Amino acid sequence: MLMQSREIVRHAGLMDVIAPLRDCDSARVKALTILGVFLLLFIACATVKVAAQPHSDPTTSSLATNQLKPPPTHEPEAHGLSQKAVEIGRVFGFPITNSMVVSWIVALGLIVFARIATRRMDQVPSGTQNFLEWLVESLYGFLEGLIGKHLVDRTFWYFATVFIFILSANWMGLLPGAGTIGWGEQTAHGFKIEQPLLRGANADVNLTLAMALIFFACWIIWALREVGPVGFLKELFAPKGESSGFMKIVLVVVFFVVGCLEVVSILFRPVSLSFRLYGNTFAGENMLETMSTLVPGLGWLLPIPFYFLELLVGLVQALVFMLLTAVFTLLICQHEEGSKSQHA
Repeated sequence: MLMQSREIVRHAGLMDVIAPLRDCDSARVKALTILGVFLLLFIACATVKVAAQPHSDPTTSSLATNQLKPPPTHEPEAHGLSQKAVEIGRVFGFPITNSMVVSWIVALGLIVFARIATRRMDQVPSGTQNFLEWLVESLYGFLEGLIGKHLVDRTFWYFATVFIFILSANWMGLLPGAGTIGWGEQTAHGFKIEQPLLRGANADVNLTLAMALIFFACWIIWALREVGPVGFLKELFAPKGESSGFMKIVLVVVFFVVGCLEVVSILFRPVSLSFRLYGNTFAGENMLETMSTLVPGLGWLLPIPFYFLELLVGLVQALVFMLLTAVFTLLICQHEEGSKSQHA
């Protein structure tokens, strides 16, 4: 049973990135370790953006601002988290937000954990090695039953990485200190944090959109590799089934229109994937923020039941993101997958 488990992990592909076995040569170990570090850091750093400020005359800008400034109103101040991450500093002109700090902490923690768990590979695993092998084997078996062995061998590295990263980032945002430590001011209702030092990584749409765009690029590469350019176009526009005569012409027109709609759907997939994950994470953090300020003096007690709910939501959202990307990959590659199984 142990040898079968290790055979599954060896074919999975993830351990070739983060946990090469002892019989691999040292050069390959170093190269694959660097690749794994690069993948995690690329996902974490993909949210970096440069905020370019337009150049204008300061006198004109101040006059225009004063003219366009609406009159002050006495509306009640809105409570809750801001919809976008807060910039807490700049490094060489690049803005650093509080969500980026959390994503870097999560990525660094996963890299350190992987190196500790695979530092010495024992025949009888224990501790961190046992947990990592169980996690890899469970994810591999689950995805193999969903998209097939041929496809999972090529794509497992992405699906496993994105699931572990999203789950870790969601649970990292629930730790004490996230959203409650930072810069603020004293108000009539108590001390208010205006610039929190830490914010849930997936509560920033920049990170979720970056992960969705990375999947979109990988999806195109996997599809072209599996079915080729001609097969890719056939999967989108070619009529399915057998027909002849006038009915064949009708089906060609119908499936061409359906293919155009499918192209629009494919182009919107990164948007739907990113906003689904962002919306659920942001809503959960706002709910915890509301519960902590709903009743003065009970801010430590009311959010506790919702913390358990958010633990479940964090797991579900990581699973949903992984499942949707896996199903999208299967839909474009299932023709090739079916032909391979028939030949086998």
